[in-house]
Amino acid sequence: MKSTAFLSRSEWIGVAIVAALILVVLPLSVDGFRLNLVGKYLTYAFVALGLVMCWGYGGILSLGQGIFFGLGGYCMAMFLKLEASSVENTKIQSTPGIPDFMDWNQITALPWFWEPFRSLPMTIILVIAVPVFFAFIIGFAMFTRRVGGTYFAIITQAIAAILTILIVGQQGYTGGINGITDLRTLNGWDIRTDDAKYILYFVNAGLLLGCVLIAYFVKHSKLGRILVAMREKEDRVRFSGYSVAGFKIFVFCLAAGFSAIGGAMFALQVGFMSPSFVGIVPSIEMVIYTAVGGRLSILGAIYGTLLVNWAKTSFSESFPELWLLGLGGLFIAVVLAFPNGLAGLYQSYVEPRLGKLTGKKSDETNGALPQGSPAE
Repeated sequence: MKSTAFLSRSEWIGVAIVAALILVVLPLSVDGFRLNLVGKYLTYAFVALGLVMCWGYGGILSLGQGIFFGLGGYCMAMFLKLEASSVENTKIQSTPGIPDFMDWNQITALPWFWEPFRSLPMTIILVIAVPVFFAFIIGFAMFTRRVGGTYFAIITQAIAAILTILIVGQQGYTGGINGITDLRTLNGWDIRTDDAKYILYFVNAGLLLGCVLIAYFVKHSKLGRILVAMREKEDRVRFSGYSVAGFKIFVFCLAAGFSAIGGAMFALQVGFMSPSFVGIVPSIEMVIYTAVGGRLSILGAIYGTLLVNWAKTSFSESFPELWLLGLGGLFIAVVLAFPNGLAGLYQSYVEPRLGKLTGKKSDETNGALPQGSPAE
């Protein structure tokens, strides 16, 4: 029987375990360099979490979530770059007070769309508002015309490719292929120091746990039940009088918002933002994180992201020419051997044994696929 509380008992335990892992175990067990890597991985977990809601519960596979990750990251990077481009810091330029890449491209005044990013509160608003608005436009254009499935996935891929080309081509306004680099301070606070990276790691982890709770709230609300019904029998939901397009737009925008927060934290924690995080390849990698963790598991999104990125780092350090093959092999193994991801393995092998030890069945599958649900 499911709990009528905000989270079931098993879900609270799962959240507590994840919180202990990322807030206590990892900070105490790895050095500063590795902890900063984990912090970078956790920024990707925001995207995987959004994909659980969008793909797992809403049935909308997006292969362009790098779009929103990148937009959120660029919004934060624009603020940081403007702060680093004060007149004093850029006095050797032809035009002091503008980013260096603009000066290199003979731009003599700050473009109008950069002006709002002089303010940190406005930047924080735009970090969420710009990607969500972009997602709304895409969702409204596609879902009101009942475009979905493979067609929607391909369209999001195309948009990711177009945005990458646009960012690279407009070098004078975006930094081009190099992106926005040399990010130094946040309202005068040096974000390049080890102490700053340590603090940003915990801010990042706290925001991720907050997004996890939001995802659980949506899952257990009436909206979450409609999303599942829509995924299974879309026409039946439509004939029941619900606006399927409206629900799809909402969950797609929610996933975009989660991704944007991750992108902004990436820019803060890593110290740069480039078009390499916007295109098709990173977007597909983000889908792999979700598939490995379990596309119906909210907490599995975090575990899947950590596992895949740890494997990617290990492969690239030991076998730099083979890590792409290893990543592809991992994805194939997930599809063929355990299509429900880590959450499915937990449900199939660990949970029954725990039930025998405790003498009762778990009251929640914690996001694994329910019996009878399709695994595609």
